[in-house]
Amino acid sequence: MSDTPPWQRPRIIAIANQKGGVGKTTTTINLSAGLAEFGYKVLVIDIDPQGNASTGLGVLPEARRRTSYDLLLDQAMLIDLIQDSSVAGISVCPANADLASADIDLVSSEKRSFLLSDAVQEASFLAAGFDFVLIDCPPSLSLLTVNALVAAESVLIPLQSEFFALEGLSQLMLTIRDIRKSANPRLRIEGVLVTMTDSRNRLSQQVEADARANLGDMVFSTTIPRNVRVSEAPSYALPVLQYDPTSKGADAYRRLSLEIIARRSTGQAA
Repeated sequence: MSDTPPWQRPRIIAIANQKGGVGKTTTTINLSAGLAEFGYKVLVIDIDPQGNASTGLGVLPEARRRTSYDLLLDQAMLIDLIQDSSVAGISVCPANADLASADIDLVSSEKRSFLLSDAVQEASFLAAGFDFVLIDCPPSLSLLTVNALVAAESVLIPLQSEFFALEGLSQLMLTIRDIRKSANPRLRIEGVLVTMTDSRNRLSQQVEADARANLGDMVFSTTIPRNVRVSEAPSYALPVLQYDPTSKGADAYRRLSLEIIARRSTGQAA
């Protein structure tokens, strides 16, 4: 454990949901941009083999000579893997398809669940002075996601505004509870973020209402609307806050960033 005082350590948030297509990577990219816009120094650690967070922040595949695979499997130092992104204030530890075999490659390691946790406590990394670390997880409850949950202080859970959305949360909640008991007692839920909302759609409204009725204050006040600009931005390797700063999507991620900042200052988490 580092001797760095807690107030000088970054706030580490895993963005996780074992269900695919709920907006994990989109949220990672745009939340990092929102935090950077408000003056915070942010690192995105991409541990999804698809590497979409890396791409969406301007780290091209050919530039990923060393990745989070090297961090987890080859004992590389985190500080040596960090690259600049396309956005000022955001750095990236990128990922590529090598991570697809990580569960098999890690299974024989005694510390297989603690590798990322150890990395974010390295003195050389802490000296870099990041305010926030966002970990983009794969759409599964694999060893990669477990590493993220063991390393993180909190979990942000994107919840797509669609039928059966809440049913998929039960296994993730059980996993969080198990990790609290066995490996990371400080792990908390940062919040549940309702994504892809449509104010004209009755089902979308009902899903949000059900989430708030069942989860209460755990649900962020901010919701993320369906917005074509949010969908277009990754093809330009930019967050929507840079691609179209005045769009509804950009405004929503700014408001989410302010909620995260407020929770950081008050220590609020479930």
